[in-house]
Amino acid sequence: MKLQLIRSATIKLFFQTCTILVDPCLAPKFGIYSYAGISKNPLVELPMPLEDILGDIDAVIVSHLHSDHFDSVARQIIKKDIPLFCQPDDEAKIRELGFTDARPVQESAIFRGVEMRRFYGQHGHGSVLEDMGIVSGFSFKAEGAPSICWLGDTVLIPAVEKRLLEEMPDIVVAHSSGAVWGSERIKIVLDEEQTVRICALLPGSRIIATHMDSLDHGTVTRKQLRAYAEGHSIAPEALIIPEDGEMLTL
Repeated sequence: MKLQLIRSATIKLFFQTCTILVDPCLAPKFGIYSYAGISKNPLVELPMPLEDILGDIDAVIVSHLHSDHFDSVARQIIKKDIPLFCQPDDEAKIRELGFTDARPVQESAIFRGVEMRRFYGQHGHGSVLEDMGIVSGFSFKAEGAPSICWLGDTVLIPAVEKRLLEEMPDIVVAHSSGAVWGSERIKIVLDEEQTVRICALLPGSRIIATHMDSLDHGTVTRKQLRAYAEGHSIAPEALIIPEDGEMLTL
């Protein structure tokens, strides 16, 4: 199978039986408001035309409804009858947006031979949790493909560590930008320390770090993450940091 980072948290998963677009944020550069008062978002353009992103997809997954994971452009241009998998908390809103085949995943679902299992994350700590709301990650298994655990927008809490140790996935997709929220600048996703901690927790897995260099509330760049990982003896093949548009064969 293949995995392609589009930009930020948006990825495409190419299984033998289907292609799934995850967390589509498709706005042009500076097409979304600022999250930290620094700059409008995204900070960079999409690496390819929209038709190349959407032309071959069979389904969409939306982990939660924040604008950097399901923006106004995606809501407008993605086909309204496409299978759209989501957390149960978001089904009603997604249907209000006109998507007729919203498929809330309670615990698991199967689509064209791909088993998806959903789990809750925690989008920060303390005072920001009310603002951040409920978020989910998804695991994927398919015949002939490596197992994948896509963590979504979460910090590394004991429940997430437990999930990783139970599943022992071949691939972990991590959101590693160290994004912050609010006047207290509380981190709401993984940072470099937590990403490297996952590498140590699962030495037999490959970690793919995404969601960097694209939003104004991020605090960790690709360059910083690589330097931190090298300083903790994490090999490049253990921690993969793709560029926007890069295709990975797994």
